Amino acid sequence: MLEWQESLIQGLAQAESEEDLFALLSAAARTLGFDYCAHGLRVPLPVSNPKVFMMNNYPEEWQKQYAREQYIAIDPTVAHGMRSLMPLVWSQELFSDCRSFWEEARSHGLRNGWAQSCHDARGNAGLLTLARSHDDISRDELRAHSLQMSWLAHAVHEGMVRLVAGRLVPDAAKELSARETEVLRWTADGKTSADVSDIMHISERTVNFHLNNAMAKLGVCNKTALAVKATVLGLL
Repeated sequence: MLEWQESLIQGLAQAESEEDLFALLSAAARTLGFDYCAHGLRVPLPVSNPKVFMMNNYPEEWQKQYAREQYIAIDPTVAHGMRSLMPLVWSQELFSDCRSFWEEARSHGLRNGWAQSCHDARGNAGLLTLARSHDDISRDELRAHSLQMSWLAHAVHEGMVRLVAGRLVPDAAKELSARETEVLRWTADGKTSADVSDIMHISERTVNFHLNNAMAKLGVCNKTALAVKATVLGLL
């Protein structure tokens, strides 16, 4: 396993585009016995409608149908990945509330699969899916390869965040000064500028100066949006 990881780590670190990274993922998936793979990255902003970036090598007709029918909204693997980091093996029980979706996926050769999500401190969520048209995923197979599969989920997530997240959320790379962060923490707790002035023993004008600087950095127009965006981005 270490040799497999070391080779893949080097490739992932050197990948210059999401296409390069996905090619490495596809090769790793085949090594693990899966014909298909998919990776979805959900960034935390905008809060009302977070952006999603997906790549997969599923059959083209299924890709079109999935997008056309907006199946992401009912896909139980996506719902599971948003609330749990535990790996998941596809089953009839999992798809019991969306039988037609399950049958359509199977008709395109996606009959057996495994998925695991990753979440990081900046609010990015990733979901790796490995699938195939043949052979159930056995307990022996999971015992032999589950560590590699979980490691792959985390490694690909880190790579996709490096290559894609900054493009989807440019503000994610912004950093606040220590003073701006301290002022904003108190503001996020509901303190007024006057309150923060008393707590930090600085003038109210200075408090507002730091808040205005932070708002300019993160591209927001009021303190509420500033507190929400900084929190979502893990800046506090």
